[in-house]
Amino acid sequence: GKLSFNPLTDSLTDADGKSFKLTPPKPAPEVPEQPFASGRTAYIAPPANGGQVEIRVAPDSQRLQIMTPWPAWDGCDFLDMPVLMKTRGKTTTDHISPAGPWLRFRGHLDKFSDNLLMGATNAFTQETGSGKNVLTGETGQTISSLARDYQAKGSKWVIVGDDNYGEGSSREHAALSPRLLGGAAVIARSFARIHESNLKKQGLLALTFQSPDDYDKIREDDRIGLVGLVRMAPGKPVTCIISHADGTSETLALQHSFSALQLEWFQRG
Repeated sequence: GKLSFNPLTDSLTDADGKSFKLTPPKPAPEVPEQPFASGRTAYIAPPANGGQVEIRVAPDSQRLQIMTPWPAWDGCDFLDMPVLMKTRGKTTTDHISPAGPWLRFRGHLDKFSDNLLMGATNAFTQETGSGKNVLTGETGQTISSLARDYQAKGSKWVIVGDDNYGEGSSREHAALSPRLLGGAAVIARSFARIHESNLKKQGLLALTFQSPDDYDKIREDDRIGLVGLVRMAPGKPVTCIISHADGTSETLALQHSFSALQLEWFQRG
C-alpha cells in the first residue's frame, strides 16, 4: 500500500494478521549447468576478401533477384508524363505496396512490383487498383501493367496523391516499386514523413501542391511536365505544366522539402 515499501527490509501483513517478509530470489549461477548450444550449425564465416565473391542467383528464382544501382538523373526536365494513377482518400503504404501473400516476393523486386497501388482508390473511376492506359485507351488495367507499358514506350510517369500520402509502416517497396517501373515523381496534397523520405532516397521527386485544391485540376488524360529542374533548390518551388487533352494548359507551383543533400540523392539517382 506504500510506494516507500522496501521488499528487502520491510514486512507485510498476511490475511491472518501475521507479519512476514518476502524472500528474495536466489542468485542465478554465473554459468548454466548445461553449456550453451554453439549456434554455428548454419553459420559460414565471410572470406577475408569479399570483393572476390560471385553472388549467383538462379535466373528463374521466384524469391531472389540481384539489383543494380538506379541510373543517375540525366539533367533533363520531365516532360509529357501521363498520370499513372490519381488516388482518392487514404493511401497508405499497404495500399501502395500490399503485404500478405506478396511478402514471399520481397527479395524479388520485379515480381513484388506487380502489386503497385493494388489497394489504392482511383479518383477518376472510384475503382481499386486499376486505371486507364492513356496511350492505348484501354481501361480496367492493373496499375503495374500500365506502368510497365509506359516504361516500355519510353515514357516516365507521375502518381498524384491525396492527403497524407504514404501513411503507415516504413515499407521501402512502396518507393522501390515506383522507381523500378519508371516513375519520376509523386505529387500529393501532403505526405506522410517517412514515405516522403523513402521516395527521395530512391531518386524520385516528392512534391506537394501549393494549394491543396490544385489536386482537383488533374484530369485522367493530362500530361504533366516538371520544368526547370536543373535550378531546383531548397525552398524553391518546382514549375509544373499541366497539358489537358482539350489543348488547354495550366501552370502550377509545387512545393518540396528537399535539402541540399537530398537534392544530391535525386541527381545521383
